[in-house]
Amino acid sequence: MSDDDVVRTGRDSAATRRSLVKAARRRFATDGYRATTVRQIAADAGVNVALINRYFVSKEGLFEACMLSTSDELDIEMRTPSTTVDEVITKMLAHLVHGPDRDDPLQLLLLLRSSGDDAADAARRRVLLQFARGIATVAGHEPDDPRSQPFLLRAELAISMLLGIVMLRSSSAAVEPLAGAGPADLEGPLRAALRALLAEG
Repeated sequence: MSDDDVVRTGRDSAATRRSLVKAARRRFATDGYRATTVRQIAADAGVNVALINRYFVSKEGLFEACMLSTSDELDIEMRTPSTTVDEVITKMLAHLVHGPDRDDPLQLLLLLRSSGDDAADAARRRVLLQFARGIATVAGHEPDDPRSQPFLLRAELAISMLLGIVMLRSSSAAVEPLAGAGPADLEGPLRAALRALLAEG
């Protein structure tokens, strides 16, 4: 049995889940939450629509899985104890200077505009807050220390800057010269701006 057959029949649950999440992320990012149907996602993944119910219970459950995978991609390196602000900035810049890419997690967060579904919108807010908390913690935020509270705001400002840049570099907005700027043009100014927001101390 080929790999495609294994996914199509759902016999490899991990591979089938990954295939469905990948297909769903692209659909949600392109068409938005409300316009996307589970039948479209299943067809894109090449699986029976019943497998969505088996693995995710519902469209909402699949959306939540997409947001969690996005959070993992953005945040996994933030959780390593040795991470420094400069390492975090380097990882954040990697999502910007080599884009735009519709599969990039920042692109997904940007394009997932208000869905009209309270649960879906809450999931997106949770992911953004988790990402911001991960960045703020590396910068020096401690939940029980009032003096470190500004780091959470700074982390959210940094994320807002990233999402704005992704938007202006996307094909739908394409504002020049930003849209056509290369890594050498972006790296220095963005690193300086992020350091100003997130520098420890």
